[in-house]
Amino acid sequence: MNVKKLLFQGMLLTILMVSGVHVLWAQNNFSPVAQSSSGTNSQAAASSTKPPAGHYATNQHPLKEQMYYLSVWGVEDLKVKYTESGEMIRFSYRVVDPRKAAPLNEKTAEPGLYAPSSRVKLAVPQMEKVGKLRQTSTPIEGKSYWMAFANPGRRVRPGDRVSVEIGNFRAINLLVE
Repeated sequence: MNVKKLLFQGMLLTILMVSGVHVLWAQNNFSPVAQSSSGTNSQAAASSTKPPAGHYATNQHPLKEQMYYLSVWGVEDLKVKYTESGEMIRFSYRVVDPRKAAPLNEKTAEPGLYAPSSRVKLAVPQMEKVGKLRQTSTPIEGKSYWMAFANPGRRVRPGDRVSVEIGNFRAINLLVE
């Protein structure tokens, strides 16, 4: 009796799984335009349903990483952007706890940006009349701060993963936007 019941449940489960896969396949591949007789409409429909390039690449850090940067360093919203036509890479962050974030704005701490994919280390440039391209004022809660790294030869590109070091602070695996 038990064997028959298990066999019946197994067959039922198999039928449900197969029909579920068929329903999912039908939902994902159904397009009213794709059923038209002209080939150009079906190609247009197929191209419009594709996710954009880089759709799955995200700059969202896992919750544990966000909590670490917030609790240990007092910063959040870490971003790395490709700017000035690629000649500069901009790293920015928002201060939540000024006391904890103070080491990031120290003038003596030399920041560096490391890109393992291109095997390059970028530095903050020193301009003759302006000085270093970074903010070194006392951190204020809720304010965003930035620094710019020179990217000679545009070796770091959007989509690369980089790490930023400022003294003892390390932010790893950041996505260049």
